[in-house]
Amino acid sequence: MMSWYSKPRRKAPDPQKQMEKLRKKNPDLQPIVIQGKLAKSWWAVAWNKNLESYADYSNRIGRGRSYIRGGAVLDLQITPGVVTALVQGSRAKPYEVSVQIKPLSEAKWQKVVERCSQRIGSLDELVSGRFPEDLYELFTARGEGLFPSPREIEFRCSCPDWAYMCKHVAAVLYGIGARFDTDPMLFFLLRDVSFAELLKKSIDDRMQSMLKNAGKPTQRVMEGADIKKLFGL
Repeated sequence: MMSWYSKPRRKAPDPQKQMEKLRKKNPDLQPIVIQGKLAKSWWAVAWNKNLESYADYSNRIGRGRSYIRGGAVLDLQITPGVVTALVQGSRAKPYEVSVQIKPLSEAKWQKVVERCSQRIGSLDELVSGRFPEDLYELFTARGEGLFPSPREIEFRCSCPDWAYMCKHVAAVLYGIGARFDTDPMLFFLLRDVSFAELLKKSIDDRMQSMLKNAGKPTQRVMEGADIKKLFGL
């Protein structure tokens, strides 16, 4: 009589131990460490919400939450338009993941620059996500804002999972948001656009407006007669 049995499932390597091994060869690893909330800053929360708002992603991206919380993203590097990462899976060797974001069109970027003109008060405001509501919409509008849509994202993973989005890719997508928690300016690097241009345009336009109005009279200037009346002269 034949007996059927299932092969014991191999225990996944400990991510922390794998990290220590990898650091000996590559001390520049940048792991994702989650403490508390998955996303804290406006930028990280908005990034995650944008991904989860698309039907193509909403049913799959959740697969990566336990991975990223468990410290499985051993390295995540952001360069213009490209993210590369190492994710610890069930095998001894970490899987290699790459995420490519299509370049933002020049027309869309110039629209953003013009709309932000004289609206961004300082670097601190932009970093913290404190800007006018209409600019919020400009950044996050589905398919039209600075946050990418699924058709603008391509990803690859070296794992044998043939799913449209494996859990390793999903972990990296959440990891990108977590990286924005530590440095929101990486968002502009990922989208391969110049934050300096955005801020300079806003400052230049504000200065031009101030210079234009410098010689105009204002109602707040008191005439001589009004000053005498105020002090009972």
